[in-house]
Amino acid sequence: MTAIAPAERSAPPTSDRRLLLGVFAVLGLVMAVWGTRMPAVQSMAHLGTGQLSLVLLGAAAGMVGGLQLGGRLAHRHGPSRLLIAPAIGFGLALALLGQCRTLPTLIAVAVVFGLAHGLLDVGCNASAVHCELAFRRPIMSGLHAAYSIGALGGAALAAVTTWMPHHVLFTMVGALTVLAAVTAVPGVRAATSLDHAPEHTEPAPDDTKPAPTAHATVWLLGALAAACLLAEGAAADWSAVHLHSLQSSETTAAAAYALYSAAMAGGRLTGDRLTSRYGAPVLVRVGATLAAAGLGAALIAGSAPAALLGWMALGAGLSTAMPALITAAGSGGPRAVGTVAATGYLGLLAGPAAIGAIAALTNLTTALTLPVVLAAAVAFTSRRALESR
Repeated sequence: MTAIAPAERSAPPTSDRRLLLGVFAVLGLVMAVWGTRMPAVQSMAHLGTGQLSLVLLGAAAGMVGGLQLGGRLAHRHGPSRLLIAPAIGFGLALALLGQCRTLPTLIAVAVVFGLAHGLLDVGCNASAVHCELAFRRPIMSGLHAAYSIGALGGAALAAVTTWMPHHVLFTMVGALTVLAAVTAVPGVRAATSLDHAPEHTEPAPDDTKPAPTAHATVWLLGALAAACLLAEGAAADWSAVHLHSLQSSETTAAAAYALYSAAMAGGRLTGDRLTSRYGAPVLVRVGATLAAAGLGAALIAGSAPAALLGWMALGAGLSTAMPALITAAGSGGPRAVGTVAATGYLGLLAGPAAIGAIAALTNLTTALTLPVVLAAAVAFTSRRALESR
């Protein structure tokens, strides 16, 4: 999946790109199925809200650990080696989560589930950086679009199978994940041989930068990722609540996150072409400005139609930010990718709780200015990080 000089390879690795599209889609599918059927997990194990939060904390801790470990493993052995075993573990852990009936077993398996998620996340994103270098044009946004589409598919699957016990659904999806991973072994073996090939056909300007600057850039990229994923967490956990607070019906309230997700998927599907034309710094800056202005205007308007448009603007505006940040981190190697991803996920995990705390002290409208402010911060600071790679 690493860039090879024209004399060594006459065509981009299209098969590698198709493989990664599948990995990203499966990752989104599994996470959506797990998250959507969470109430069934809670009910089966007779968990209170606090106990369920411990399960989610276990998954989060495992994921952050997996991201950090994955960065080191990918740096040492190549990212392609993290596409099979973690995917198998991911599928098996999902199936096991459906069988757990007690809090201790749920926490233990959730840690494994999160660990496999983190390893697979680093594997597919670091491999995507290599693949993008080989194509010599932006493809990262399209790969992340596959995740969004997979998540939409997983949410739809969970919605139409509500009659099915969650442990049956988890087993089915887990088995399909394992099967897909086994089927992908030949393609991954071919990609593995390219992991340690030269990543650039010409010297990269960043190679001459001192280490402190490189570290500062990685942490800046991580902070931007945390801001973007905090907004994603806000959409997932608070968009429906926001619409409900505006006297919307349950159907309208539920549509808020669907519209956000659809806008993000659509933005990512067009993101590679726009990146090629305008460049990542411009696209991220303009998109983050749209996100901040759109949601900010919706909060000021205080109406349901404006809120729906505001959440759509947030999804469309931030759709290309994470792909651009991962690509920028890729110039620092898999460890940098793991660090940026781990820092970003901390924003995803902590953001909804922070919004809830602010809402408890003030009100929800005030609390939702947090993603607006952070999107504006991304617009103002992303240029420095993205142009320094």
